[in-house]
Amino acid sequence: MHRFPEFLLKGYSNFMAGRYAREEERYRDLAKEGQNPSAMIVACCDSRSAPETIFDCGPGELFVLRNIANLVPPYQPDANLHGTSAAIEFAVKQLEIKDLIIMGHGRCGGIHAALNPDSVAIRKSDFVGNWVKLLNPVAEQVNGNSWMTEGERRTALERISIRHSIYNLRTFPFIKKREDEGQLALHGAWFDISTGELWVMDPDTGDFERPDA
Repeated sequence: MHRFPEFLLKGYSNFMAGRYAREEERYRDLAKEGQNPSAMIVACCDSRSAPETIFDCGPGELFVLRNIANLVPPYQPDANLHGTSAAIEFAVKQLEIKDLIIMGHGRCGGIHAALNPDSVAIRKSDFVGNWVKLLNPVAEQVNGNSWMTEGERRTALERISIRHSIYNLRTFPFIKKREDEGQLALHGAWFDISTGELWVMDPDTGDFERPDA
């Protein structure tokens, strides 16, 4: 029988001696009163781009959903399993978050897969290939630009996919209603792993810009 990963046990020990020891009362309050985050981030499950780390958030401050390529499917209530949609519904309806952010990142493997649907990795996958098909229409348009390099196409789709997911968010009736009433704001962001730069999407133009920090 394999033992639990040693580096995780060491990390837990550091957590208990460090952060938990400093914020024990906060953790106890959260356990008693429940969570009340004001923002949700839909991010990629890539281990290099953890939202809590990037935004330096403590416990209870951020509701995070992570999946391959930080994608949001369109609203489609049926008998199928919709983990991403369920988490979004919970955050909006139950937690009543005020801000919902789609955050992509540079060098995203899921975006690479969407641009290369015939790759060996996709052909052998049970789930990834079908998941990234959500981007087929826009991926085909980006791939059709022969003047762009492979890296440029990937960066372009990483950002376009964020706008695509925000478009899909607005197909959820409860999101559109809250946004129209001014109770919910939708945002886009893109994080460059290699430089640590954060780019945020202008809500009016869709352009990505560096915020003052």
